[in-house]
Amino acid sequence: MTENSQQPQSEPTPELPTQYAPAEVEGKLYERWVERGYFAADAKSDKPAYTIVIPPPNVTGSLHLGHAFQHTLMDALTRRKRMQGYESLWLPGMDHAGIATQNVVERELGKEGKSRHDLGRDAFVERVWQWKEEYGGKILGQMRRLGDGVDWSRERFTMDEGLSQAVQTIFKKLYDDELIYRAERIINWCPRCLTAISDIEVEYQDDDGELVSMKYGEGDDTIVVATTRAETMLGDTAVAVHPDDERYRHLVGRRIKLPLTDRTIPVVADTHVDPEFGTGAVKVTPAHDPNDFAIGQRHDLESLTVMDERGVITVHGPFQGLDRFEARSAIVAALRAEGRIVAEKRPYVHSVGHCSRCKTTLEPRLSMQWWVKVGPLAQAAGDAVRDGRVTIHPADMSKRYFDWVDNMHDWCISRQLWWGHRIPVWYGPEGEVVCVGPDEEPPGTEAEGWKQDPDVLDTWFSSGLWPFSTLGWPERTPDLEKFYSTDVLLTGHDIIFFWVARMMMFGLYAMDGEVPFKTIALTGLVRDQFGKKMSKSSGTAVDPLDWMNAYGSDAVRFTLARGANPGTDVPIGEDWVQASRNFANKIWNATRFALMNGATVEGPLPDPSEMTATDRWILSRLNKTVAEVDAFYDDFQFAKLSDALYHFAWDEVFDWYVELSKTTFMAGGEPAKVSGRVLGEVLDVTLRLLHPIVPFVTETLWTTLTGGESVVIAEWPTDSGFRDAGAEREIETLQQVITEVRRFRADQGLQPGQRVPARLMLDGTALAPHEAAIRQLLRLQPEGEAFAATATLPVAGATVALDLSGTIDVAAERKRLAKDLAAAEKEKAQANAKLGNEAFLAKAPDQVVDKIRTRLTKADEDIARIQAQLERLPEA
Repeated sequence: MTENSQQPQSEPTPELPTQYAPAEVEGKLYERWVERGYFAADAKSDKPAYTIVIPPPNVTGSLHLGHAFQHTLMDALTRRKRMQGYESLWLPGMDHAGIATQNVVERELGKEGKSRHDLGRDAFVERVWQWKEEYGGKILGQMRRLGDGVDWSRERFTMDEGLSQAVQTIFKKLYDDELIYRAERIINWCPRCLTAISDIEVEYQDDDGELVSMKYGEGDDTIVVATTRAETMLGDTAVAVHPDDERYRHLVGRRIKLPLTDRTIPVVADTHVDPEFGTGAVKVTPAHDPNDFAIGQRHDLESLTVMDERGVITVHGPFQGLDRFEARSAIVAALRAEGRIVAEKRPYVHSVGHCSRCKTTLEPRLSMQWWVKVGPLAQAAGDAVRDGRVTIHPADMSKRYFDWVDNMHDWCISRQLWWGHRIPVWYGPEGEVVCVGPDEEPPGTEAEGWKQDPDVLDTWFSSGLWPFSTLGWPERTPDLEKFYSTDVLLTGHDIIFFWVARMMMFGLYAMDGEVPFKTIALTGLVRDQFGKKMSKSSGTAVDPLDWMNAYGSDAVRFTLARGANPGTDVPIGEDWVQASRNFANKIWNATRFALMNGATVEGPLPDPSEMTATDRWILSRLNKTVAEVDAFYDDFQFAKLSDALYHFAWDEVFDWYVELSKTTFMAGGEPAKVSGRVLGEVLDVTLRLLHPIVPFVTETLWTTLTGGESVVIAEWPTDSGFRDAGAEREIETLQQVITEVRRFRADQGLQPGQRVPARLMLDGTALAPHEAAIRQLLRLQPEGEAFAATATLPVAGATVALDLSGTIDVAAERKRLAKDLAAAEKEKAQANAKLGNEAFLAKAPDQVVDKIRTRLTKADEDIARIQAQLERLPEA
């Protein structure tokens, strides 16, 4: 906590409207922040740097709850660091999203009856750029709506000139270091997008297929294999069995007849085969299956491609020209006609990969592609975490990271698209292969027989450079010197294997061992309120803009932050957003009340000797909350810090301190001035603590309270060390008395505002100075001449005697309670009877027994509560 944290008042404090209307203030406040340059970072500043780069959203994308969740947390981190005196840079930008963007523009062309081939490559790429300028980047405006405090002056795009130079530079460097090569391998192929795609763009789902068992060979050479993809049998070049499988030992090394063809294929022994699965024999199609390709490499088998890029069969007369799924049915029918089908299982549910962009069933395909040799790069990425240069949070996610980087396969980086970074390799008329750097000219012209590789690079290749390419690399720019390494990468645990690992590999490689980020803070995924995945098909997908329109951006942000436990998924429902809206309203109304009752930040805090115990209590709790929130921020415990702020603000400041201080304010005089200054301090600090999570409402309230320029650039609160254990014990006792009497009043059916005559016996306790507050909060009248103590409550060393005559019908109340007591005792007897029945316990499921035990516990609690109420009532 800081004594003089407010900025000088420049004008009289204005009044607050009676109600908070987010829609009327949020947009104006954000534009003011941007215009005043609050989010702009200065590379020449002497302040320590704090840097976060935004995971670049796709240029085709729009804000979804996952974005809103992660952006809220990143914004909170950078806003707090800015308030702590750091040169805080949160760098925004977008990814060109090769496949997604090309698909969007191709669909637009389709509406005109054209394809990209009608335009040609250059004209098509120009069309994509036009689309990007006109329609792309919608999410950037939505980020402003959420309140993202990013430095818009540094906005980057993965296809802009500087980042394109970085891509070409690192490709050339990797190529020269023999870490990039071209080879024919099995890749994920989309017959609709007509390109290889990365593992992250594969969506697996359970499909209804068929499992067909079929006989290969003749007579004693017969062997049965099973497959879900019968169409690929046209490309089989072997049958594989386990070398220790006695059933097939006599066949190993022999050749058998491949049905429907004029070919024979060998039987090979390979340890990859599981002798316990199926028949223990598998067909081997090296050109159409990654495991089969590996078997083919080990046994020097031929790789026969039997489908073209669109999934159409290219061999064997009767099936040539058929789509792969048509061919599947036709081939099974032909095998059945020859008596070679041994068994058919339909439907056979199995996991099948689909293109995440167009949902087409993918095809494993042997293809000539460009690859990154990841071995040494992955080793460095693993070592950086092992030796502590990079910390993964939560720590238990480290195992998943190591499982990936320690077992990483070479990375296919080429894509058969037109939109993206063109591979900077040229092929000459005599078979020459030349990689061209960013400052080099191509080795020759097309007229001279030179052609550039037609493929583009995987989107993840350029986004893997994001932490340093966005800061000016390969130049050693002032931005790079100041803001690299970045401090935190905050992202979902679902892309740790892809984006996170690639940034680690490239950052360490390009920056001479300097890590791209010091901490990897992994979040979970946003789920619906029942913990299930949100989806449009199930009607559970939510547009966060709808919630922002209805409840304000602060409400959405606070809800998301309050559910953010490290590494775990975040359930969210509209009821919770409504509750967060109510919290924003509570902050508004409480601050408005405080301002009307003399809350101020003018001058230093009074000496503790001038304060009431209530004042000292709230300042002690305030400092503890500051320390607690700081510790939670440093541990990325957003849910805990949000919860701590919620309960401190709502429960302790608004429900207790403000209420307890009303009598002081009403009495006026010097004590009221002291409490007004204390209340101003508490609100000032609380609003600054809340600001990174709920920036809009806190900006309005803080500037009104303090007259300061903006809470965005206000000083982050620090723990002054002030503690008053005695005051805390005193107010806890006071709370206990008030809570207990309120509970009794509610039990007797008294209305909250109903006044009751009472005698307070507080002498000899620390509660004596609080009699006025106790009477005010409990609606207790002075006892009067006709006072008769009909109920006496001893609480925390004090005694509260109440005169309930004339407020409740004692006889009717006793009758009601006696009826409730009889019901509770009957419930207890029934539960005890079941739990004492050994035969019942032996047969009943555990959950049933647990339910009965819970009923017994509740019955005991009800009996104790009702008996206590009866004891407190006077005789009828």
